[in-house]
Amino acid sequence: MSEALVSKIEALKAEHNAVILAHYYAPGDVQDVADYVGDSLGLSRTAATTEADVIVFSGVHFMAETAAILSPEKKVIMPDACAGCPMADMITAEKLAQFKAENPGAVVVTYVNSAADIKALSDICCTSSNAVNVVRTIPEDKDILFVPDQNLGSYVSKVLGRKMIMWKGFCPTHQNVLPEHVLKAREEHPDALFAVHPECRPAVVELADFVGSTTGIINFCAESDADKFIIGTENGVFHKLKKDNPDKEFFLASPVLECPNMKKNTLEKLAWCLEDMKPLITVDPEIARKAKAPIERMLEVAGSGGK
Repeated sequence: MSEALVSKIEALKAEHNAVILAHYYAPGDVQDVADYVGDSLGLSRTAATTEADVIVFSGVHFMAETAAILSPEKKVIMPDACAGCPMADMITAEKLAQFKAENPGAVVVTYVNSAADIKALSDICCTSSNAVNVVRTIPEDKDILFVPDQNLGSYVSKVLGRKMIMWKGFCPTHQNVLPEHVLKAREEHPDALFAVHPECRPAVVELADFVGSTTGIINFCAESDADKFIIGTENGVFHKLKKDNPDKEFFLASPVLECPNMKKNTLEKLAWCLEDMKPLITVDPEIARKAKAPIERMLEVAGSGGK
């Protein structure tokens, strides 16, 4: 890590009264300069309460949009506005409106890995950490449309024993993990526990010793008496895992577990965006107004577990 570059970022951050938020999947050196590192739920809470004038979001586009919705009076910038989310792109507002029309009266539960206009058409949002608790709040006599992640939806459905109508979206990074990858990792590390993110396929999740959000996986590994773990989520989490548990060993469940969009966040881009105060992330005011309500409902439910 360049000390000069880090010093420049710190000076620019002070000059603009900025706060740097980074997801656990961002590169390790970006996590190290961030003021807050977390999963989607934790970063949403921070974005909603920060007193900074500028929020620098080192994540993907939907996360920065969520920060802009929760803090409309603040500037929200990100190192690379092209850091998108393929899962979020798998559903459009037009298609969701049609989905709702085909299922009148159903409650729309939307994973935060979605664009602002999708949230604006939703009843309540959720993250991987609180999806089970969010769905628990919905009356049993109501149908549920769960969008856009069919894998997270399948996990929630199984935990609660509740049928839901799923959109057929998925995270390509987690979807690429196959059961045979996990079985091979277990052959190589037979005494390791397997901790997995619920964005993975149901067949992969069924092999896990622990299923949870990124924060949930981090906490599980820290609190467990085991000293070896196979990790089934994006490889950026290894930075936090190794830093917090230097005496434990971690192995990736599959070599495909890297999100190219999260890795677009670099120290150089972070410095440039603070220097230029762009790219600026904005949301149409009417869409933001409609999207804020389901996000706030999610945060009200959120006491509930630790993307």
